[in-house]
Amino acid sequence: MASKKVLGRGLSAFFPEYEDENKKDKEGQGVTEGKGESGKEDIAGSGTYVEPEQRVNIVLHVPVDNIRANPHQPRKEFDEERLEELAGSIENHGLIQPITVRYIGEKRFELISGERRLRAAKRAGIEELPAYIREVNDEDIISYALIENIQREDLNPIEVALGYQRLVEEAEYTQAEVARRVGKNRSTVANMLRLLNLPPFIQAGLRDEKISMGHARALISVEDPDDQEAIYKKIIKKGYSVRQTEKAVKALTEEKATSESSTGKDRQNAFLKEISDRLRNKLSTKVKIKSKKNGGEIRIEYYSDEELDRLLGLFENIS
Repeated sequence: MASKKVLGRGLSAFFPEYEDENKKDKEGQGVTEGKGESGKEDIAGSGTYVEPEQRVNIVLHVPVDNIRANPHQPRKEFDEERLEELAGSIENHGLIQPITVRYIGEKRFELISGERRLRAAKRAGIEELPAYIREVNDEDIISYALIENIQREDLNPIEVALGYQRLVEEAEYTQAEVARRVGKNRSTVANMLRLLNLPPFIQAGLRDEKISMGHARALISVEDPDDQEAIYKKIIKKGYSVRQTEKAVKALTEEKATSESSTGKDRQNAFLKEISDRLRNKLSTKVKIKSKKNGGEIRIEYYSDEELDRLLGLFENIS
C-alpha cells in the first residue's frame, strides 16, 4: 500500500531533507508550499516520506537535471523531427509513460530507458519527469538497460542487432540466452546478428529505411560484397520490391554456380587432355580418357596383334 501512496510523488518522498530545501526556497520566493508559480501542485514538495527499503519499484517525479544519460543506450541517432514532435506532445499533454531509472547516490539517478523522452522533455522545458525507480546493480545494468531498450518497438533493425551484439560481447550471453531474455526465437536473434555482416552502406540504408528487413535478408545470402552492392543499387535506383530482390539474388546465385561449374569442367578437361597427350606420346598410339562421377576410364587403341604385343611389352617394362 505504501508504494501506491507515493505514486507520482517527488524527490521529497525519496529524501525527506529535499522537502525542507524546497520549502525554504518557496518561502523565500513567496510561493505557497505545495504550489508552484503557476498555482499547480508542486509534486516535488509533497513531503511524503518513503522508507529506504521501499525506495524501489515506485514512480517519483525527478528533476531532469538529476538524471544522467544511459551509457548503454543502444540507440545512437535520434531523429530531430520526431524529437520536436514528442517535445510538443509532452509540453501539451505531459509525459504519459514514465522513464525508468536507478538510484546511484547523492540524489542522482542513471537512466535505464527513455532517453528519447528525456531529451524531448528537456527541449520542452520540463523540469521534472515521472520516473520508475528500479533496483539494478552495476553487474546487471548493462544487460538490463540493453534489454529494456531493445524491447521497445521504435528501434531500427541495426540498433536492435547492435544491442544483441553488446549483450553477447559485454554481458557474455550466448545467443540462446539473448533470445530468452528478449523473448525472441534463437533464429530471430541469429538472423538479426547477421545483419551486422552486411557492408556499412547497406546497414545505413536499412537504418535510414531506404530498404526493408526483407531486402536485407535477401542481400545477406549474397557472399560477394561487390554483388551485394550491385543488387543494392538496383533496389535503390529501380525500386525493387523484396520479391524482385529475391529473384535477382537467385538469378545471380544460379549464374555463379553455372559459371563455377563450367570453369571447373574446363579445368578438368584441360587436365585430362594433357594426360592423354602424354600417354599418346609415350605409347605412340591413340589414348582417350573419360571422366565419370566416381572415377573414369582410359581407352588405349591398337590396330593389330603386333601393336598389342608392343603395348604389353611397354607395360611389362614399367618398374
